Amino acid sequence: MSYETLLFDVRESIAFITVNRPDKLNALNDQVVNELADAAERVATEDEIKGALLTGAGQKAFVAGADIGDLAKQGPFDGKARALRGQAMLRRFETCGKPVVAAVNGYALGGGCELAMACHVRIASETAKFGQPEVKLGIAPGYGGTQRLPRLVGKGNALHLILTGELIDAREAHRIGLVTRVVPPGELLASAEQTLRGILSMGPLAVRLALEAVDQGPEMTLDEGLLLEANHFGLLAATEDMKEGLTAFLEKRAPRFRGK
Repeated sequence: MSYETLLFDVRESIAFITVNRPDKLNALNDQVVNELADAAERVATEDEIKGALLTGAGQKAFVAGADIGDLAKQGPFDGKARALRGQAMLRRFETCGKPVVAAVNGYALGGGCELAMACHVRIASETAKFGQPEVKLGIAPGYGGTQRLPRLVGKGNALHLILTGELIDAREAHRIGLVTRVVPPGELLASAEQTLRGILSMGPLAVRLALEAVDQGPEMTLDEGLLLEANHFGLLAATEDMKEGLTAFLEKRAPRFRGK
């Protein structure tokens, strides 16, 4: 697929994905969602790509929500279908088995906040703003906001943001656990890339299974989650990467992981 609303570039194993509608504050219309779904599939399936960095074009917005023009024309069946398409796209990023880092450079509202939450790590510019303001439009979050937000920040904080439609700044987002780091605007992309490359220097099989355990664990009982973790721990013990990682530690050198 050729992209009209995204910039997609692979450099040194990282897919750099930019939502490129700055004149519309990078709002998510149906075309953007479809193109992001294709991009997520590429991240998941192309061996050259080891991880992804996701951001928005311009200085004002990461993604400022859904395209209101699209929403204004939808009926109940259209609305459900649109929500399911958006949810599937975000879930593909979330379960791609490779680390995805969001560099939140401005407004991350509604679908934009939901897009950031589907990424594994969120780093925010000091100028970023977050919110789920859908109730102000007579709708509710449709791309996973009611599900991921409580898992990240707790039920009370999530309900406050969803029911009031209140926007919060980057520092408050960091305080409640919505983002992991806040940096000056000029350092955002470099910081996000440095974080991602640090993750990619780790054992890729270990990273993949850690992502899977953290994703699946909250839906399990504690005992089930611990068993999943033990199974992954045992599986990794059979890999060349584990032997290389332990040997490198004992020999006081950097490991050379091969994903085997």
